[in-house]
Parts: sequence; C-alpha cells; structure tokens
Amino acid sequence: MRLVDTHSHLNEIPDLARELEEAREAGVVAVVAVGMDRESSLETLRLGREHPGFVLPAVGLHPWSLSPEPEADLEFLREHAEVAVALGEVGMDLKIPKPLELQREVLGEVVRVAEEHGKPLLLHTRWAWREVLEEVRGRDLPPSVFHWYSGPEGLVGEILDLGHYLSATPALEYSPPHRSALRVCPVERILLETDAPVRYRGREARPRDVVGSLRALSELKGMEPEEVAVLTTGNAERVFGTRFL
Repeated sequence: MRLVDTHSHLNEIPDLARELEEAREAGVVAVVAVGMDRESSLETLRLGREHPGFVLPAVGLHPWSLSPEPEADLEFLREHAEVAVALGEVGMDLKIPKPLELQREVLGEVVRVAEEHGKPLLLHTRWAWREVLEEVRGRDLPPSVFHWYSGPEGLVGEILDLGHYLSATPALEYSPPHRSALRVCPVERILLETDAPVRYRGREARPRDVVGSLRALSELKGMEPEEVAVLTTGNAERVFGTRFL
C-alpha cells in the first residue's frame, strides 16, 4: 500500500533519519512537513531539499505562534510560499489566550497569500470551526485541508461544498467527535495524517503511524484498507498537486 502522512511536525522528531526510513518500510511514500513559525518552516524547507520527493515542505504560522506584531512572519510566508507545497499549519484556535481579531486578521492575510500562489491551506480549527470556515468561504483557494477535524457534523457538508477536505489522525480509533465528523464525510474527501509527534493515549506518534489512521478509517467506513489507501493517497495527490511514486 502507498500511504501519505499529510501532516507531521518533522522538526520535532528525534532521530529523524531512522523514523523516515521506518515510515518508508511501513508503506509511506511521502510526508508533508508542516511549520509552526519561521524557524520550524525553515527546517521543513531544509528537510524538503534533503529528502526530495519524500518530504514535502509546508510553511506556516500557527495561531499558537502569533506575535502581537505579525508582519515579519507574514512577510516570511509571502517570500517562501512558492517553494512550499502548502501553507500550514495555519488557522484559528479559540482555546488559547490570543486575541480573536489578531487571529482572524492573520488568517485573512494568509488566505490572500494562498490565493496569490495557488497553495492549499492546512487549517488548524480547534473550537474555531465556523470562524475558519467563514474566512475561507468565497475565496479563490485550491482544495485545502481542515486538519484533524473534530467539529460539528453539521459543518462537514459546508466544508465539502467549498471543495475542501478533512484529515484523519490515529485519534480516529477512540475520539467520538473525530469519528462522528468523519463518519459523514466520504472517503473521497479524506486525507490521512499523524500530526506527529503528538501523543495518542500516552504514546508519541511517528509518520509510520499513519498506518493506524488508515486502519481506523477503514474500520469506520467498513472498507478494505487497500481500497482506502488508494483513495486517500489519490486525494493527497490532488491536494498537493503531485504524483507519489
């Protein structure tokens, strides 16, 4: 099977060379390395040069990383968007002590950068599902990804109507909100990811754990893993505009 981990914080993973080799052995044909800020985004770009065709670099400005004066960080995104496969991780988060208006203004500018360069967004939406949806509504964006979506079922149809995708993490094995949302989303609009090195049930994830995302989604949908692998990898190829060998 050919699998793609479409969201991984590779800069936070120790002994990365070994972990990437283990991912290859597990059937992973590509990993999208996401950035949280300038420093981590520079690292994703370096890893992309070091592992061409296997590590796909995204540059991001996570809401957790926002400064009160974000212009320099936004300028970094503008300067590096063209060499990245996506802008991410970006978005909004209503569980953190960052001003809502600051988050909204920054995401609005990131959306403009994505429009200008034709890049998909990897969207963080914790407790800000409607707010993020409204920021991308009516914009000239390529298909983008609502990362680890665990929001209301009722918004899934609106996200799909705008042409966007959801992603499945290993939390799909046990998280009721995540399972509920992805249950009503067709596999043709789902990507697999790990969000490594986040912990699931006390264990840090690695890119190879995208196999767990596959198994959980296959179980949820009552489909064979081989079929789900083909569909989700094809989805990743469409979102990121590349063919994975």
